[in-house]
Amino acid sequence: MRKAVVLLSVFVFIIIVLPAIVVLPYTHHKALDTNPKQKEEPETKHSVITVSVYRQASKTTEKVPLDQYLFGVVGSEMPADFQLEALKAQAIAARTYILSRIMADPAVRVTDMVGNQVYHSRAELKRIWGADYQWKAAKIAKAVSETEGEVVTYKGNLISPVFFSTSNGKTENAKDYWTTDVPYLRSVPSPWDRLSPKYKTEKTLALDDVEKALSVNLQNHSGDLGQVIKKTETGHVALYDIGGKQFTGRQIREKLNLSSTDFQLEQIGGEVRATTYGSGHDVGMSQYGAEGMARQGKNATQIITHYYRGTTITRMDTQDPNTFVKK
Repeated sequence: MRKAVVLLSVFVFIIIVLPAIVVLPYTHHKALDTNPKQKEEPETKHSVITVSVYRQASKTTEKVPLDQYLFGVVGSEMPADFQLEALKAQAIAARTYILSRIMADPAVRVTDMVGNQVYHSRAELKRIWGADYQWKAAKIAKAVSETEGEVVTYKGNLISPVFFSTSNGKTENAKDYWTTDVPYLRSVPSPWDRLSPKYKTEKTLALDDVEKALSVNLQNHSGDLGQVIKKTETGHVALYDIGGKQFTGRQIREKLNLSSTDFQLEQIGGEVRATTYGSGHDVGMSQYGAEGMARQGKNATQIITHYYRGTTITRMDTQDPNTFVKK
């Protein structure tokens, strides 16, 4: 009997255990090697909706899946090292913008420039980000995927989710920059912007260039140049007198290519020093404000509803092409 048990044990060892011992190391390596090469690019879920993007450099139009477009916009419009909740707020705003355009005109074509939303393809972002591509791409893809279908609405309609870099501490009323009153684009506090590297900037201009840009004649002297006639309630320049002519703050900003409409001009001999507070048109969501809110623990919804007053986050089915067919 003992001999039979021994023989049975040897049989089991040879037939079952030994092959398992031999195969185990290879099975382990095979499990590790199911993805022997890490994917070079994190994937985003492709929507059935495509965006027609006019590529300025190549002068061609590309059809880009919605989520791929959003990946390129968020990666281009906001630093990838921002907090995830700030990036998610940017993704929601970007999705709202493009879907509102598509719903108004399914055949719409947008550019890849600031006139619409800045867009770079994955290949372009890979060149721009270099060695940081993997972690940046993964983070941007996460911001897009975790907000899938989320858009901003006001009284049931998609909004125009304008955004900019940095405020002077308060965002601007749309009516004070574009003259049109938009209820969800009204001034809100944005104290986090003071930590932005773009909060205060100085720029030196040649006096001749200022005269040419504004079509005025200026005397060569030192001291304050021009005079503020009127300010908005947020401290931005509403009306400015210089060289005997009056301009809106927006006109001065755009003609002299200043960072914002909260500016001071000082003449020093043949030069003009412009000191500005904030960067951008100051209407809508401040990107550095969103980052500051996220660092304080606020989520994307809280960021969005702070900067776009009275709005709601709504979910749309971007996998259903019928949603975007004009009735």
